[in-house]
Amino acid sequence: MISSNPLVDWLLEGLELDASLFHIGRYCGGWHASTQGLARASFHLVVQGHCWLHIDGVPEAQCLNAGDAVFLLQDLGYRLSSAQQAEVAQQLPRLAMGPLDPTAQDGVGLVCGFFHFKSGLSSLIIDGLPGWIILQAGDPSLSAARALFQLILDECQRLPAPSQALLERLSHLLFLYVLRQQVSDNQDLGGLVALARHPAFAPLLEQLIQRPGEPWPLESMAALTGLSRSAFFKRFNELAGQSPGQVLLALRMRHACQRLKANQTVEQVGAAVGYQSIAAFTRAFTKAVGLQPGAYRKQHEGR
Repeated sequence: MISSNPLVDWLLEGLELDASLFHIGRYCGGWHASTQGLARASFHLVVQGHCWLHIDGVPEAQCLNAGDAVFLLQDLGYRLSSAQQAEVAQQLPRLAMGPLDPTAQDGVGLVCGFFHFKSGLSSLIIDGLPGWIILQAGDPSLSAARALFQLILDECQRLPAPSQALLERLSHLLFLYVLRQQVSDNQDLGGLVALARHPAFAPLLEQLIQRPGEPWPLESMAALTGLSRSAFFKRFNELAGQSPGQVLLALRMRHACQRLKANQTVEQVGAAVGYQSIAAFTRAFTKAVGLQPGAYRKQHEGR
């Protein structure tokens, strides 16, 4: 990925997520739809017609036309609807989707799905991003994303039915392109992106990435930024939204995952990321990743 900051590139390239579709179809008449309350990130690609996006707390509805998309990175109060007025949209029914019809002159065709961001480093990156990102087909800075969206549009017209697996992969790639542009354009982002951009904290983040096996007491981290221990801890939390220890743990676990995928032993990996015993590393890894390190390595054998 191309950006102005190699550390930001490193973070984006390490973003681990899965995309899964739950709706491909068409709404007609008066309707509204939402995934609010499912505690999941979602996306909605408009492949035909238009609809309105209503987000709680935002006074104006956003019109989404064919070629537009919305990526909801948090479980927000929102709804998509045929109605522009929020009070009308709330009263409209939830309808079952019909099949896509490339020849239809009314209604809206949607490809909708969920994102699952892996715990650890990926979650820390996403936590610093806006709650939602809108892709507009006419945005001149998103030519690569528009090309991907055209592939999605073409696939949706495939008969007798589009490939769900292909649409999931294309949606995944589309999001990565949109995310890269968002990081490039939005200078107010928090989280690890903010650390990577900060002139005092970027060298520290680079050292944590390169040397995850060192003890890294708070005093050593603070010294690399030129701040006192207390000032460093306060400023780090303000920028990253997480403590230095939480960020160090996420970086260590990502490094551990990479080494386990390379078929190194659990003992080798634990030592490489700063743990003095296999038991301590196993406890930390299992809590962070959800699998014991040996099971994780076996799961990725031969990939």
